[in-house]
Amino acid sequence: MTCLIIEDETPAAKRLQAMIEKHQPQARIVSVLDSVAAAVTFLNTHEHPDLIFMDIQLADGQSFDIFESVTVSSPIIFTTAYDEYALQAFRVNSIDYLLKPIEEKELSRALKKYKGQENNTPPDLSQWQAFLHTVQEPKYKERFLLKIGEEIRFIETADINYVFSDGGMVYAQLQDKRKFHLDFSLDQLTHLLNPDDFFRINRKFIIRLRAINRIFTYFNSRLKIESDPKSPFDLIVSRDRVNDFKRWIDR
Repeated sequence: MTCLIIEDETPAAKRLQAMIEKHQPQARIVSVLDSVAAAVTFLNTHEHPDLIFMDIQLADGQSFDIFESVTVSSPIIFTTAYDEYALQAFRVNSIDYLLKPIEEKELSRALKKYKGQENNTPPDLSQWQAFLHTVQEPKYKERFLLKIGEEIRFIETADINYVFSDGGMVYAQLQDKRKFHLDFSLDQLTHLLNPDDFFRINRKFIIRLRAINRIFTYFNSRLKIESDPKSPFDLIVSRDRVNDFKRWIDR
């Protein structure tokens, strides 16, 4: 069985590949792609794989954009943090829909479903509408699941003072100064965190209102923030976000 992974978060892609190879040892991962553009190029120039694992929110757009440029013949298992896209996902050859962080038992179930499926016809949407009404997640994340070695833990969103990316990884800095890796991109977290409490000041940093100690004017019409706990790097509000940031502060 050949598989294609379309996922823009390197740690998530590596974890997914390891789980696929564990539960389906005969599977061959033909490629790991991180963007809509790369996926379109690959699918237009290569034989389509037996199965595609596809994140919905990619660095250069939504994976649904892929279907505007190429007719995808492979069945798809979507992997994403956003259950709001479920109905749209099942209209494009999807055989399953896995919410991040993906659990091994859920992946195993999806693979068994793929192997036992006689055709690639999408499921009855009316059944999924009824299902989604019963499993809707809160509008904003209340907690985040963490895997630390062999231990499964979680942190409350209420304890997070800011999140930031560093070296290709995303971290949550807690009020008590502990720091944890999150298996989400900042783009995803922008939607998962309550905008009443959190603001994305630049491409690397989302800050909570209570974590702001002082704000200074900065050159080039930008602002500089002093945070608590102290950030490992300068917190500069991007010039194109300054007005929105001021409105967010001055509600």
